[in-house]
Amino acid sequence: MPAAPLALFFLPLREKRSRQNCSRVNYRFAAMTSKTPAPSAASSAAPASLTAFHRFERIARGSRATVIAALRARSDAAACLVFDDHTGMQIDLDLREAEPSPGGPPRGVGRPKLGVVAREVTLLPRQWEWLARQPGGASVALRRLVDEARRVHAGRDAARAAREAAYGVMTGLAGNLPGFEEAARALFAGDRAGFEAHLAGWPDDLRSHLHELAGASWPQE
Repeated sequence: MPAAPLALFFLPLREKRSRQNCSRVNYRFAAMTSKTPAPSAASSAAPASLTAFHRFERIARGSRATVIAALRARSDAAACLVFDDHTGMQIDLDLREAEPSPGGPPRGVGRPKLGVVAREVTLLPRQWEWLARQPGGASVALRRLVDEARRVHAGRDAARAAREAAYGVMTGLAGNLPGFEEAARALFAGDRAGFEAHLAGWPDDLRSHLHELAGASWPQE
């Protein structure tokens, strides 16, 4: 049976007074279908790129499956650290994880998944009134505003993400190396020359990886 059409509605959660003595109303966006659940943010994101280190040696880089395969071939896999290249966060991999099927997951019957995810949004009543007057309603207007902000601030957001990714790997691997604090300050100050100077004596693989991650964070000359 085909999935029921997607229904979007707002659930009022609570009211409270702000300091300006105006009411603030919380609403929850809810997407409902009878058969087809909305995918999670992780499933709709781009495939992750991971990097594995053993101490300061970069031993693998690529997709999740590539890194898992490289770790399986090592007897010291438990001593290796794996980082997400997009966020710099250290992640744990289950080396018993099954290989993904070549064709991907089977496609269900019915409408394609729309990728809508429910989240709570808190706005003032006048802001909800403005959204409701926009073509397509509140949800369409919010998506349009978010996409416009992403376009306008793409460079700034990319620079911040690059700094955070580089700092995450630095914290996980280089916290005890000489010049760590100075390198971190230079990174967040946008001081490329200072950052590279403080990394000059660090192990080659680590230094090269951090240069790659931080590349988008530097001011355009």
